[in-house]
Amino acid sequence: MRFNPVIQAAIDLTSGALGGTACVLTGQPFDTVKVKMQTFPGLYQGFADCCRQTYAQVGLRGFYKGTGPALMAYVAENSVLFMCYGFCQQFVKKMVGLDKQAKLSDLQTATAGSMASAFAALALCPTELVKCRLQAMHELEKSGKIVQSHTTVWSVVKGILLKDGPWGFYHGFSSTLLQEVPGYFFFFGGYELSRTVLASGRSKDELGPAHLMLSGGIAGICLWLVIFPVDCIKSRIQVLSMHGKQAGFVRTLVSIVESEGIAALYSGLTATMIRALPANGSLFLVYEYSRRRLMSQVEAY
Repeated sequence: MRFNPVIQAAIDLTSGALGGTACVLTGQPFDTVKVKMQTFPGLYQGFADCCRQTYAQVGLRGFYKGTGPALMAYVAENSVLFMCYGFCQQFVKKMVGLDKQAKLSDLQTATAGSMASAFAALALCPTELVKCRLQAMHELEKSGKIVQSHTTVWSVVKGILLKDGPWGFYHGFSSTLLQEVPGYFFFFGGYELSRTVLASGRSKDELGPAHLMLSGGIAGICLWLVIFPVDCIKSRIQVLSMHGKQAGFVRTLVSIVESEGIAALYSGLTATMIRALPANGSLFLVYEYSRRRLMSQVEAY
């Protein structure tokens, strides 16, 4: 059945939002460790040490700092991402001369996902900024970069508005865009290629939950291996811009490499790789099943 574009967009948006929620709830503790290590690598000796110190500071709730903004960030990002993903797939079909009902190749699907990520970056950047600052608030206060920490979403938002105005929410936007567009090419490409291999000649729609989880996890690993250094620079810009005017992408990159070495760009990679399998696996599992359920309900009417 061919759905009305508005109905299809609503289904994709809802499924993306549900998938984004599952991704955050599954992977938030690892994301917190990643941001802390990216922003203040000198404070921690590694993944285990960061976990230990975070727990010692404020207990388990320390791993869930910024969960509210993270939910807003990933729900907003994935809602826009998967809604635009559907439109971009149709655009790619038109560009290559395929019928609207035809199946895209894995490469063409990856291209559509990459295009959709540019729109998702607009929704992601402001909420990601608030999330990262909340996650690294203890380190900012400990390092003397701020006098008093902000403990709530509203206090961080108010601080951004007072200091930089509405445009302050887009600190690190160029870095976000630079990581999203190529990163999501490998994200969707890795997902579709994994499903193709696991299907072994069958229809991809016949794959069960375990295969979808594995494909989603591989997609997450592909994404983060490609974008991690850029994500590290983005986190620095977004968090440290709270202390004062932060240099742009290139100057921040040069500064990190000169003062800390290239290895600093990969601080927090272990936490991210551990997070990739459950978080991104959950994202695609919930997205695929909720999308199928919603489409079957619409067909029933």
